[in-house]
Amino acid sequence: MVLALAVTSLPATPVLAAQAATPLTVERLFAAPDLSGDSLRQPQLSPDGRLVAYLKGAADDRDRLDLWAYDIRRGEHRVLVDARALAPEKEVLSEEETARRERQRTSALSGILEYAFSPDSRRILVPLAGDIYLYDLNAPPERAVQALTRTASYETDAQFSPRGRYVSFIRDRNLIVVEVATGRETAITTEGGGTLSFGMAEFIAQEEMARDTGYWWSPDEARLAYARVEESVIPETERFEIQARSVQVVRQRYPFAGERNAEVSLFVTQLADPSRAVPVDLGSSSDIYLARVNFFPDSRHLAVQRQSRDQKTLDLLKVDADTGRGGILITERSNTWVPLHYELNFLEGRGQFIWASSRSGFQHLYLYADDGRMLRQLTHGERMTVGDRGLPSIRGVDVRRGWVYFISPGDNPRERQFYRLHLDRDTEPRQLTSGAGWHAVTMSRDASVFLDTFSNTDTPPQLRLHRNDGRLLANLVPNTLQPGHPYFPYAADHAPTEFGTLDAADGQRLHYALIKPRNMQPGRRYPVIVNVYGGPGLQNVTNTWGGGWQQPFHQVLAREGYIIFILDNRGSGQRGERFEGASYLRLGTVEVEDQLAGVRFLRTLPFVDGERIGVMGWSYGGYMALLTLLKGPDSFAAGVAGAAVTDWRLYDTHYTERFMSTPALNPQGYDNASVLTWAAQLQRPLLLIQGLADDNVLFTHSTALMKAFQEANRPFDLMVYPGGAHGLIRGRTDGPHVMNQIRLFFQRTLHPQGKAEQDP
Repeated sequence: MVLALAVTSLPATPVLAAQAATPLTVERLFAAPDLSGDSLRQPQLSPDGRLVAYLKGAADDRDRLDLWAYDIRRGEHRVLVDARALAPEKEVLSEEETARRERQRTSALSGILEYAFSPDSRRILVPLAGDIYLYDLNAPPERAVQALTRTASYETDAQFSPRGRYVSFIRDRNLIVVEVATGRETAITTEGGGTLSFGMAEFIAQEEMARDTGYWWSPDEARLAYARVEESVIPETERFEIQARSVQVVRQRYPFAGERNAEVSLFVTQLADPSRAVPVDLGSSSDIYLARVNFFPDSRHLAVQRQSRDQKTLDLLKVDADTGRGGILITERSNTWVPLHYELNFLEGRGQFIWASSRSGFQHLYLYADDGRMLRQLTHGERMTVGDRGLPSIRGVDVRRGWVYFISPGDNPRERQFYRLHLDRDTEPRQLTSGAGWHAVTMSRDASVFLDTFSNTDTPPQLRLHRNDGRLLANLVPNTLQPGHPYFPYAADHAPTEFGTLDAADGQRLHYALIKPRNMQPGRRYPVIVNVYGGPGLQNVTNTWGGGWQQPFHQVLAREGYIIFILDNRGSGQRGERFEGASYLRLGTVEVEDQLAGVRFLRTLPFVDGERIGVMGWSYGGYMALLTLLKGPDSFAAGVAGAAVTDWRLYDTHYTERFMSTPALNPQGYDNASVLTWAAQLQRPLLLIQGLADDNVLFTHSTALMKAFQEANRPFDLMVYPGGAHGLIRGRTDGPHVMNQIRLFFQRTLHPQGKAEQDP
C-alpha cells in the first residue's frame, strides 16, 4: 500500500481557554453535539487503504449513529448511510438483539452500531433495524444501498465470509448464509427455536467471556463451524420487568454461581452440504466452556480453546475438520484462573502462530510451531500486552517482513502505547506512538499503516494516520479545543486530573487520580467523592478523555465544589497475576482495605475535609460502595450504590466462580463477601439505585439488601427506574435523572457549599 500524503503538524496538548466558562450541566452531557467533538466511533481502514469508515452521532441526536467515510487522498468526509433515512421509525428490537446489545454495552445507542468492509473494499455490510444492507462504494450514491434481507424476523450477528462471496447471520436462532451476487439463501441449520440455538453465543459467552458470536468461517469459505446451545438444562428464573405502565413476567434461564450452565457443543459442516455436520470432540467432560474457535490457514483444521469449569485450565486443541477429532497443542494452568484472550494469530506460510500466556505472572506473547512446539518468548518483563474487551493486543502481523504490532501499557499502567517487535530477532519492542495518554489503534490488513485515536484527560480524541514505522502521514481529525468545538464553552472550568501512587499493605503500588475544583480557595477544606469500581479485569485510573459516563460527570461535580478521587485497588485489572489475584476466593476484602487506605491518604491533604467524604459506584463499583460504607463507617459520610451486586450466590457462573469458586466449595468466602452479611452495620446515609429491567444484576440483589436493612432497622434512600437496564446511567432517557439524583443526594449529605473550614 503506497500513500502520498502531506504531513499535517500536530497540535500541542490544548491550553484551556481563559474566557469565562459556561456552566457544564448534567443535561448537557447527554445533549447533541457530543462534548468530545469530532471523535469517530469504531474507525476502520478499508482493505485497499483508500477510506477510513466510522460511526458518528447525528447532529440532533448524539446517540443515533450514522455511517461515514473519510477519503484519505481527497481529505473529505461524507455520510454513506443515514440510519434515519433507511429506518425512519423507532427501532423495535428482538429479544435476542436486546440481550446482545445489553451484553455489548450499546443498549443506549440506536442507528448503525456495527459495520464491516468486504475483503475487496467494494462493499460495506450494514445491519440496521433487523435487516441487513450492503453499501456499494462503486455505485452512485442514490443507488449505493442494497437491502440484502427484508423479513419480519430480526437478523443478527451479520458477517462477510473471508473472501466476500457470502454474508452470514442468525435468524430465528438458526445460522443462514446468503450469496451476495444472487441473493440465494442457504439455511445451515433449521432446528433452532425455543431453548435451542445454533451459531449464537450463549449468555455467559457474551456477558463474561467477550465472545459475541457462535459461528466461524474457514478461510477458503468451504466450511463453517458453529455452536449448538441448549438452555433447557438451566432452571427458569422468574423476574419482573417493571415498566412505567405495565409489568412483564420474564422467565430467564440465568446460570447462578454453582448451578448448571447451558449445554454447548461444536459442529463443523461443509457449505456445499450443511446437512452433514460433524460433531467436534471437546473431551470427556461436558461441563466446560467453549472459549474461542478459529480455523487454521489450511481450512482443514480447527483451533478450539476449551476452558475447564473451574477456569484453572485452558487447552488449545487442534481438530481435524473432517472427523471432529484432534489433540491438545497447549495447556495453560493457574492456581487462580487462566485469563481468556484473543491473541491467537496464525502466520500463514510459516507454519507458526503467536499465542499469549500469563504463565510468568504477566501476559506475554509466545511464538509456536503449528504442532504445538514453543519456539521463543517474544515479550518479557512487566511490560505486559493488553487487549480491550473482545479485542486482542495484537493489532497486526506482517508475516513477510516478520513484524508483530501490539498494544501495551509500557512503563505506565495508566496509558496505552503501540509497539512493534520482530518475530525472529531478540530485540526490545519499539514504541511507535507518542504522547502521554491513551492510544487506541486500528491497523490495515496488510500491516502497512495504522490509525491512532489518541486522547488524554485534557485532550479530546484525535485521529491520526501513521506508517507502520510510526511516521505520521496525516492528522485526520485534529479535534482541538478551540472556538466551535462543543466543549470549548466549558473549557475554562475544566478541572485537570492529577495522578499519583500509594502503597498497599503488601507493598504493591496503587494508582490514583485526583480531580480538584478550579480556583480553590486557600485555607478552605473541600468535600470528596470517591468514585470506585474496583472489580477484576478493569481499570478506573486511566489517562484518557471521557471514560464513559464517569469523567464528564466528574467535571460537573468538580465545578460544584467537590474533589473527585479514584483509586485502582488490588484485584482490579491489567496489572499482572499477583495484583489481580490478591482477592482470589475473598472478594470484598483487600479491595476494601485499599479504598480505606485511600481515604486515610485523603485526610492527610490540607484541602480535604475528612468529615465530608462520600463514595459512589456502579455495578461492581456499587458493590464496593456498599462494602466500603458498611465496613468503614468512620471513613465515609455517605454513599451511592447503583446496580450493585449484593450476594455473589445471585450472580452468574463464569464471572463469580473465576474469583470465588463455587458456593459449595467456598461457603465462608461467599458469606464474608456478601453485602447482606454486613447490612446491620449501616450507619451513614445511603442511596440505592436500581433499574427494574436489569437482566445482569437482577433486582433480587436490591430487594435482598432492602430486606436486610429493614430487618436491622437501618434507614436508606431508594431510587428505582421502570424499564431501566443495567447500563441505564449511560442512556439519554434515565441517565440525566440518575446523575441529578446523585448530585442532590451528595448536596444534602456532603454540603459542598457549606461553611469553609480553616486550618488550625
